[in-house]
Amino acid sequence: SGPCGWLTEQDIQEIPPRNCHRVVVLGAPRVGKTNILQRFLGKEFEEHYQPTTEDFHRKLFHIGGEAYQVDLLDASSERDFPAKRRLSVLTGDIFLLVFSLDDKDSFSEVCELLNEIKTAKAKLLKLKNPARVPAVICGNKADLETRRVVSRSEVTEVLGEGVSFFETSAKDGSGLESMFGALASLGGLPDETSPSRHQIVSIPTYQSLCIGQQGSRGSRTRGLIGAPCAAVDPLARRPSFNSDLQLVLGSSTKHNKPEKRCIINAAL
Repeated sequence: SGPCGWLTEQDIQEIPPRNCHRVVVLGAPRVGKTNILQRFLGKEFEEHYQPTTEDFHRKLFHIGGEAYQVDLLDASSERDFPAKRRLSVLTGDIFLLVFSLDDKDSFSEVCELLNEIKTAKAKLLKLKNPARVPAVICGNKADLETRRVVSRSEVTEVLGEGVSFFETSAKDGSGLESMFGALASLGGLPDETSPSRHQIVSIPTYQSLCIGQQGSRGSRTRGLIGAPCAAVDPLARRPSFNSDLQLVLGSSTKHNKPEKRCIINAAL
């Protein structure tokens, strides 16, 4: 373990790859993406709007004796940089697309983004038809009922009956639990990753739980062993462009023979 409760590379590498997932969040500005992410991280709603500055978060879980890692990437700042956004899309395991129920243009943007994701994933995997992707559509600001301009029936008509759609309010918390549960289910994560289903602990406590599970120590946390817990990594930083590119290349070669051309261009 690192100093002052910092996570070391070894701590992260010890989490099985099957338990590591990246959620990519997309949507227009001012629809509430940051506050939804803050709720997932166990933080409170912020009333005053501030443009997103932190676009990457990492939450580590200890559930049923296993460690899980969920990376959250808010790729909304890349809306004017198609190539960067496409790379973010290709690295995503689960997608959360957010629009505001009082902004029809933001709903149109989500529809375009969903098609973009399906097309990019299909080209990466060399599918003839658009790929099915684990995506949750979130209509936020449900608390502003009198200003609603997008109805549930319109969402269903445009996106189809099978879409995972939830009306939420990051402000009062309504609908978020069901939405987070759907994200977990689509990503193959335990239900206990939903914010109300686990306790937030410090990084040192999380490390002690993982080590205690292996029998080395952990008497300080004996009361927590077996109880779902999570910690937010305060030093998590978005992986470099090269790291993400290697991730995509690795994903591609699982399904196809490697090619010399650039994987990002191949997914255009």
